[in-house]
Amino acid sequence: MMGSPPPPDKLVQFANGSFYSFPRFRWTFSNSRQFGPTTSVSRGTTPMSVLPRAERTDIDGLSFQVMGSSNTMTWAQSLGANYTDGIVVLHKGRIVYERYFGVLKPEGQHIAQSVTKSFFGTIGAMLIAEGTLDENAPVSRYVAELKDTGFGNATVRQVLDMTTGIKYSENYADPKAEVWDHVRAGGVLPRPPGYAGPKTFYEFLQTVQAEGEHGQAFAYKTVNSDALGWIIRRVTGKSIGENLQERIWGKLGAEQDAYFSVDSVGNEFAGGGMNAGLRDMARFGEMMRLEGRYNGQQIVPKSVIMDITKGGNRANFAKAGYKTIPDWSYRNMWWVSHNEHGAYAARGIHGQTIYVDPKAEMVIARYASHPMAANAYMDPTSLPAYHALAKHLMN
Repeated sequence: MMGSPPPPDKLVQFANGSFYSFPRFRWTFSNSRQFGPTTSVSRGTTPMSVLPRAERTDIDGLSFQVMGSSNTMTWAQSLGANYTDGIVVLHKGRIVYERYFGVLKPEGQHIAQSVTKSFFGTIGAMLIAEGTLDENAPVSRYVAELKDTGFGNATVRQVLDMTTGIKYSENYADPKAEVWDHVRAGGVLPRPPGYAGPKTFYEFLQTVQAEGEHGQAFAYKTVNSDALGWIIRRVTGKSIGENLQERIWGKLGAEQDAYFSVDSVGNEFAGGGMNAGLRDMARFGEMMRLEGRYNGQQIVPKSVIMDITKGGNRANFAKAGYKTIPDWSYRNMWWVSHNEHGAYAARGIHGQTIYVDPKAEMVIARYASHPMAANAYMDPTSLPAYHALAKHLMN
């Protein structure tokens, strides 16, 4: 996108889909606001919370063994291997490492992809803790429009933990997977000529059909997050962006506003449409590490954090067959490792993550633009690096 105007070979455009093709999306992911309507999530008017700096020079050379291989790699090499756009490491609340690559700048914002889900999984759990939501109630109690869909008799808990039995594929390699229909309905991807399908996220939700039984197995399906978003919107009377601003973002002492991609009627994309500054994502992770207390206040109830960190049903999770994270689980839209450090993470396609290691008192926030969507392509050179760094910082 350099030039006045940029030459054809430098253009990144929405209509022809080039904005979501590698390597162009290395630019797109840090400039998402240029490709569709958005709504802001205000940081509020309170002072910015301070992240003290205690930067270290011994991290880049840290080596680790690549998962499933006898090869070793250094921390610095892993950042390139994973197409990192920016990374911040906090240890005991201090920035010990911060780097930016590509077009992302410290003052810039980047799409969080499915890290978005963990924000709203947390808010959903907060509403349960407050008694506003009954986790055992059917979705149709709160959103009558979903009564005759695959969600109708699923419980709020099954939506939060993604154990709904619905017909929806998240296989990014399959152009016919329902995930693509979902994001086209919301205008996140361009629609083909003559498109006659759903025109909004919520219209798409009303087309989702049942497949199998609820509560029997974990299956990662982004549409669950939009169903949760609709539930949150219905029971609070406020948009999910307003909920995020009032409950979390306006209390963190964030540096920047966040923003959301929205559909044609203003519904924010709860499944992956959040964009925010990298250090603000680290602040959110630090708040989680501190059991919900941050910036001088209890932002999220400690009981909610404890519920997330204990994890979900590991037997149900194992049925999903994840080769790089076979012993993990999923709870309130967070990924829980069950390793010796009790680490857990928010994860998004192409390499977005907030990784919290309570034992090491470490938080990692990373944005990336890996050419492959699924985290399985990044995990072998990311997860061992995170764990090695955690142990290094503890020593």
